[in-house]
Amino acid sequence: MADFITVAKLGDIPEGEGKAYRYHGRMVAVFNNNGEHHAIDDMCPHMGASLASGHLEQCTVVCPWHAWSFDIRDGAWCENRRINIDVYQVKIVGDDIQIAASEKPKDDDSTPPPTSTSEDSSDDQN
Repeated sequence: MADFITVAKLGDIPEGEGKAYRYHGRMVAVFNNNGEHHAIDDMCPHMGASLASGHLEQCTVVCPWHAWSFDIRDGAWCENRRINIDVYQVKIVGDDIQIAASEKPKDDDSTPPPTSTSEDSSDDQN
């Protein structure tokens, strides 16, 4: 069973906006979208901007720095839905907004994607 922790109270996050909260050493963006609350990683993977301060339209938040868009329901990057950021379960208990850690482990972002080398391209030509 997931471990939930209270991060805010109902009414703390205005309709159509998000706020960032520290949770287990990370920053999590919690959004109020038509009375439904959703939580995703606060940091945009592009350049590290706070997604909580981005523009929310329907279920999409737009990063304030370079306009990368993410679906707040599943963390998917709108340009390529196979790429996503962590999502946190949200539940309301009384007037508390609670979140739980993502059930999927965070990938190690420190490893760069593989790139082709000149050796790779010469092998393809043979």
